Amino acid sequence: MIQASNVTLRIGKKALFEDVNIKFTEGNCYGLIGANGAGKSTFLKILSGQLETTNGEIIMTPGQRLSVLEQDHFKYDAYPVMDVVIMGNERLYEIMKEKDAIYAKEDFTDEDGIRASELEAEFAEMDGWDADTNAAMLLNGLGIGPDFHYSLMSDLDGSQKVKVLLAKALFGNPDILLLDEPTNHLDLDAIAWLEEFLINFENTVIVVSHDRYFLNKVCTHTADIDYGKIQLYAGNYDFWYESSQLLIKQMKEANKKKEEKIKELQEFISRFSANASKSKQATSRKRALEKIELDDIKPSSRKYPYIDFRPDREIGNEVLYVENLSKTINGEKVLNNISFIVGHGDKIAFVGSNELAKTTLFKILVGELEPDEGTFKWGVTTSQAYFPKDNTAEFDNDLTIVDWLMGYSPVKDVTYVRGFLGRMLFAGEDGVKKVKVLSGGEKVRCLLSKMMISGANCLILDEPTNHLDMESITALNNGLIKFGGVEIFSCHDHQFVQTTANRIMEILPDGTLIDKITTYDEYLASDEMARKRTVYNANKEDDEN
Repeated sequence: MIQASNVTLRIGKKALFEDVNIKFTEGNCYGLIGANGAGKSTFLKILSGQLETTNGEIIMTPGQRLSVLEQDHFKYDAYPVMDVVIMGNERLYEIMKEKDAIYAKEDFTDEDGIRASELEAEFAEMDGWDADTNAAMLLNGLGIGPDFHYSLMSDLDGSQKVKVLLAKALFGNPDILLLDEPTNHLDLDAIAWLEEFLINFENTVIVVSHDRYFLNKVCTHTADIDYGKIQLYAGNYDFWYESSQLLIKQMKEANKKKEEKIKELQEFISRFSANASKSKQATSRKRALEKIELDDIKPSSRKYPYIDFRPDREIGNEVLYVENLSKTINGEKVLNNISFIVGHGDKIAFVGSNELAKTTLFKILVGELEPDEGTFKWGVTTSQAYFPKDNTAEFDNDLTIVDWLMGYSPVKDVTYVRGFLGRMLFAGEDGVKKVKVLSGGEKVRCLLSKMMISGANCLILDEPTNHLDMESITALNNGLIKFGGVEIFSCHDHQFVQTTANRIMEILPDGTLIDKITTYDEYLASDEMARKRTVYNANKEDDEN
């Protein structure tokens, strides 16, 4: 159990949290939600002791172990992967290192023997003999294969490091588990594995995530941060949304009835207050009027951008032909003789663990890379807008937001450009901010403004939900559902893929393609997907043997 008791945190004159009281109990998974800037990550840091409160205290059951998903991907570069995972149980790792140091001594003394015996007993009690096996199971489940288990962290790429740090947080059955955006940079297979892990986890979990499907799948409770307070709801994200909307609706309806009653009383008092025969009734109604109080309905701090892609030209039947496309990157054949045809009603989600292959294909289709073999051809009625996964180069300049977007606008008018920025929550003075100092989420919203202003009828998006808050993801999701053109995209948000795509493509690790006209959930349940993966794995085993 961990709880916040009268917790207040002030940053300067601003109170980020004010007299927060909330208890998180064993056997439950709590989704911590709120608008960007509401303090979700900050509250996790308060719970973990990384931040001191201004007032109040954090109370934890004595003897319980708390584990946190760390965010510094370079902190453990000098350590082997297996060691980093086992560090998740700090005491167990200390015992292992002290044992190794004692046994490595050339002048082994009786005192060393006694100490080693004590350590061995504690080691056995902590299930130390199975530590490597348990760590390997976590790594395998998250998609880090045995070839990497004893590599140095510095040899891994960014997404692999994220998975190792997640395995570290999960290791050793912690009593309290704090996870800040655990699905970021995870492929859909790894997310599915994590969902099952947390569903079966018997201790306390507090998780921050922008993945609605993930929160719905794993959470038993929802803790909503708004205006410095935290309101606890029993149920997952969808239950919270329905409950909160219902509560607001009921309060508005109650206020409407009260306002009608107030008007009725005021009219009676105004009409009969001077009438002697009605004076007692008027006085009685004055007292009744004084007792009526309207509910204080605070607007939520959440803000939803308005995302509406409107193509300047209707797309024809001939959209895109891809024939025998192949590409090798750093000695790895990421695209292997891929062919497909895109029709005018297609909304295609590229899924699966082959991240490099998806990004490479998208870059080829927009002309940023040349294929080694094969061809592709866009239809004459098509126009494309591209959202890159890595947008660093796009914002490496000294332009203001308005000037940056003006460069892409077909209409060179400040008011016109500011209209598109306003839809994406850039109001007033925001327009003169330099693009190079924007946050990750602000840069994504700028890119979406650029795509909207382009009037393109074919959208190519490579992980557009990265860095977005829940409200922006919802708005983008709805905008793509509504869009009448063609969409080709990759995304790790299950609900986003399920509700947007009508066709699924997966590039397998050998660079070949599965292509099915279906929803994502139907694809995951399909026999064909399971059969093709079985064939691929069997071929891989034959090659290794």
